Amino acid sequence: MDPAETLTLGWREWLALPLLGIGAIKAKLDSGARTSSLSVVSAETFERDGRLHVRFRVRPRRRSDKTIACEAPVVDRRPVTDSGGHTGERWFIRTGIVLAGRHFETDIDLTDRRAMLFPLLLGRAALGGRFRIDPALSYTVPKPEPARPLR
Repeated sequence: MDPAETLTLGWREWLALPLLGIGAIKAKLDSGARTSSLSVVSAETFERDGRLHVRFRVRPRRRSDKTIACEAPVVDRRPVTDSGGHTGERWFIRTGIVLAGRHFETDIDLTDRRAMLFPLLLGRAALGGRFRIDPALSYTVPKPEPARPLR
C-alpha cells in the first residue's frame, strides 16, 4: 500500500470482526506485538469436510457476561511468546476485519486475555502498511455500526 494511503489511528480503537458475527469490539493497536490475539472463553477443535476447525466463545465487552459463539477453520497452531516471556501453543484463524472503513484479512491467535483491558490485540502484521499509530490518540474512528455477519 502506498504510504500516502496509510491512516493514522490511536493506540486503542473500535473495529468489527464480521465473519465471526462480532459487530464491535475494542482493540489495542500494538506495533510491539507481531501477531494479533483474540480473547476466547473456551475453544475446541473439530473436523468438518476433512478440515480442522475451532469453535470458541468471545466476550466482546469486558463488563458483560454475554458471549458470542464463533467458529472458523484453523490456519495453524504454533508457539507464541506473550509479553511476560511465556511461550505457549495457540490456534490461529484467518478472519476479516473492518477498521476505519477499511476491510482486510489477518491471522489471529486465540487465547485467554480476560486479565487484559482489551479483548483484542491487533499486532504489526495486521497494521503494517495500512495504518500508523499515534500513541497520543484514542478512538479516532467511530464505533462500527451493527451489521449482519458476512457468513
